[in-house]
Amino acid sequence: MKDNLEVQKNPKALPLKVNKKAIIERNENLAGALFVSPMLLGVTVIVLLPMIATFVLAFVDWKFISGWENLKWVGLQNFRELFGDEVFIKSLFNNAIFILTVPLTMAFSIFLAIVIDKHVYLKDYFKVAFFMPYISSVVAIATVWQVLFHPSAGPINQVLMSLGIENPPAWIADPSFALISVMIIHIWISVGFNLIVYIAGLQSIPKELYEAAEMDGANPWYMFKNITLPLVSPTTFFLLITGIIGTFKVFDLIAVLTAGGPLKSTTMLVWHLYETAFIKLEIGYASAIAVILFLFVFLITILQWFGQKKWVNY
Repeated sequence: MKDNLEVQKNPKALPLKVNKKAIIERNENLAGALFVSPMLLGVTVIVLLPMIATFVLAFVDWKFISGWENLKWVGLQNFRELFGDEVFIKSLFNNAIFILTVPLTMAFSIFLAIVIDKHVYLKDYFKVAFFMPYISSVVAIATVWQVLFHPSAGPINQVLMSLGIENPPAWIADPSFALISVMIIHIWISVGFNLIVYIAGLQSIPKELYEAAEMDGANPWYMFKNITLPLVSPTTFFLLITGIIGTFKVFDLIAVLTAGGPLKSTTMLVWHLYETAFIKLEIGYASAIAVILFLFVFLITILQWFGQKKWVNY
């Protein structure tokens, strides 16, 4: 009311107030832009520009050491060659098998999370014990597992031979078992992270739901199927997406343990990309692999995003 009287007495007062408010908002926006500009600059230089360059270089034939003058536009030739490349097809097949580590890791994790959360004392100790492999050096972990998987002197095969198995597998030295060996190590590393996330999800479930179900005579399996699983489905969805994306980025274990061998049995898309770009120096061909890898991850994520509407309960 007072403002209206002021405007009636002085019609110029309203424009002055509006201009002052606009100046304050503009200064606030400028300050916010200045605060986020270092991050935006970093994301642009480190992420966006290399992504754009990768999509462009996927259509050229170019070796890194040959100079820009030898860059040759070849269109879709790199992509046509990819699907005739036996190593690329093998790496796709290996990645498809490696995705199985995601549901296995999640199954182990939710089982351990329920046991630790409800039936175990010293919960913090077990959380730390299972989480340690996830935060430990991959090189150190791979070295330990190399000793464990040693074909003759390794503790694993020693135990198997003591149980009467005369010819235990050679694990990472055997093309038939090398990928399985890497999958076992990856599951062992990843369980800790999934476990911590699942425990956080379990602790957010109201205890009253279990108490009511127990009073109605529900057994543990019924409560798990109808209370626990639906209420941790957002957690499951998060771990599913991040887990599948993680399987397409496995590099360090391969680099330390097998270097893609034996006989390309552990070659993944990222390792094939690394060999093509930094050993063979075929930048155009490697960029085409990177584009295919991006499209696979993007497609799987989109399918999961639409599929989660049917089974995720928020």
